[in-house]
Amino acid sequence: MRKSILLIFSLFLAASSCSCANNAKSDNSTPMNNTDNCIKVEIKTTEGDIEIALFNETPHHRDNFVKLVNSGYYNGVLFHRVIKDFMIQTGDGSSKNAGPNAVLGSNDAGYKLDAEIVYPQYYHKYGAVAAAREGDDVNPERKSSGSQFYIVTGQVYTQPQLDNLEQNMQQRMLKTVFMKLVSAHKAEITNYQVNGDSSALEALRQKLIDQTEAEVTKHPFAFTAEQKKTYTTVGGAPHLDGQYTVFGVVTKGMDVVNKIQNVATGEADRPIKDVRVISMKVLK
Repeated sequence: MRKSILLIFSLFLAASSCSCANNAKSDNSTPMNNTDNCIKVEIKTTEGDIEIALFNETPHHRDNFVKLVNSGYYNGVLFHRVIKDFMIQTGDGSSKNAGPNAVLGSNDAGYKLDAEIVYPQYYHKYGAVAAAREGDDVNPERKSSGSQFYIVTGQVYTQPQLDNLEQNMQQRMLKTVFMKLVSAHKAEITNYQVNGDSSALEALRQKLIDQTEAEVTKHPFAFTAEQKKTYTTVGGAPHLDGQYTVFGVVTKGMDVVNKIQNVATGEADRPIKDVRVISMKVLK
C-alpha cells in the first residue's frame, strides 16, 4: 500500500512542477428488487417497453426523474450510448432532433444533482438504473447529470475475476483518499517546492501517507456476500460501485434492454439506427 501511495505522490509532484512552470435477468432475491412501495415509471421505446422502480432512499433523484417524466422531457430522446455487456444510456435532450453525425452525450437538463450514493445497499447489478455524471477530475463531488441515466447490463464474473477487481477497487479507493488530502494541501506543497524545502515536503508526505493508510484501513473496499453472489450469477458492472448514484432498478422489460444493448453501433458507441424513447409515464 505504502509503495502505491509513494508513486501517486511522486506523480503529483511532477504534475505540480509542470503547473508551476506553466502557471491543470434480474435477481429477485436482492433488496434492490423489493420495490412494492416505490414509484414506477414506464419507458416506451422503439424496441419495446421497460418499467423501472425509483428508490425512496434517493429522494432527490427520484423526484427529479418524476418531474422530468411529467414534463415530457424524455419524450423523443435517443439512447445515444450503447455498449454491449455494459450499459445503455439516454437523457441527452439535444438528441431529439440530432442528425446522424451529431456527437451526443454532453447535454442534459442544465443542472446537476448532489450525489446520493447509497452503497452497498444499491449497486451496479444487472438491471440497475443509475445517473450518469462527469468524471472525478472535473467533478470530485460526483454530482449527477440532471437528466442522463443508464441501465446496467454488464457481465457475469468468476470469483477470481471478482477478487482481482476488489483489489483494484481498493487501490482506486487509496488513490482517491490520498489525492483528496493532497488537494487540500496543494498550496502548502507548492510553497515547499518553490522554496526548495525538501525536509518539510518529506514530512508532509509521510503525514499524508499515514492519514491515507488509516482511512483506508478503517473503511476498506470489499464486496458484500450479496454482491459476490449477484455478480457471479446474475452479473453487472461492479467496477462502478460506490462511485455513481444508483437510483432505481428495472422491474419489467430487461428483454428490451438486452435487445437495445445488442444493436449495431458506430462512432462514440451511438446506435447506427436510432433507438428512441417514445414516451415515459409515471405508473404510481
